[in-house]
Amino acid sequence: MAPSPSPSPGAPRSRRARASLLPILIPLAILIVVAVSVGSWLQFREREAIDTVRVTGSVAADRVDVEATVQSVDAAARELLLRVRVTPLGSLGEEDGTAPVADLTLQTSTATLGDLAFKAHERLATKDVKVAITGGSISDYPFDAYETEIGFWATLGGEDVPVRMLFSSNDTLFSVSPTPTAAGAEAVLGLDLVRSSSLLVFAVFMMLVMWALAASVLIGAWYLTTRAKGLVWPALAWMAATLFALAAFRNTAPGTPPIGCVLDWFAFLWAETVIALCLITVVISGVHGALDPDDAQPAQPASSA
Repeated sequence: MAPSPSPSPGAPRSRRARASLLPILIPLAILIVVAVSVGSWLQFREREAIDTVRVTGSVAADRVDVEATVQSVDAAARELLLRVRVTPLGSLGEEDGTAPVADLTLQTSTATLGDLAFKAHERLATKDVKVAITGGSISDYPFDAYETEIGFWATLGGEDVPVRMLFSSNDTLFSVSPTPTAAGAEAVLGLDLVRSSSLLVFAVFMMLVMWALAASVLIGAWYLTTRAKGLVWPALAWMAATLFALAAFRNTAPGTPPIGCVLDWFAFLWAETVIALCLITVVISGVHGALDPDDAQPAQPASSA
């Protein structure tokens, strides 16, 4: 009888390899699912905040509606750009609110740089106004916070008329929290501005990456110097590339933060210092080893007498 074929040794080895990967793949899959879930929740919250319209002011039938939308926040210039659309309702407007029945003037809060005036019977156009912001400093990036106030008082034909404001924000770099500060014919909101969650997460991620790269270069420099590897050109090229790549990486931070902000003092400047010192140390150690005569000339075996 012919002997039965022996089992292939490759199959058990393949099964063992798959079994050894399971303890790694399962936690990795769970981590990916958790990360995507948290990211989806944060994105949903930010989208909901952008789509939310806060209403304050008068609810009279004859009133002036002011749609005020934050387009962008310039922390360096300490101002925000507010887009204003005015609609007179009821007996105050004509042609479905596209034009006022008399000269319309919108007086604004002291933080808003300029009042708005519209001619009678002329089509109302959307206007952009700048609003000064106070408090905080951009040097605290990405943890800087600001505040301001926007308000509108309207006069039509020289007489005061009630105002209702519909406020929203389209700036994805800042989270704006409005708070009504007055009631009556005028519409006033106090605004608190902080960096958005997505920007804050990305900035913290950048700081962690900077420290991780600096630690990687430090470990590589320690290995090269303690093992007396000399001038290893690929390693030196990697260190130099990391040194300059970090500067480009830092400049990708959203919101164009200035040099000297929290991002720099918490991570960037120190990471650049560590990498530069490691690069210099490896070069000096390698050159010293190459010029050492004891290392340059191998020891000669002693001749027998």
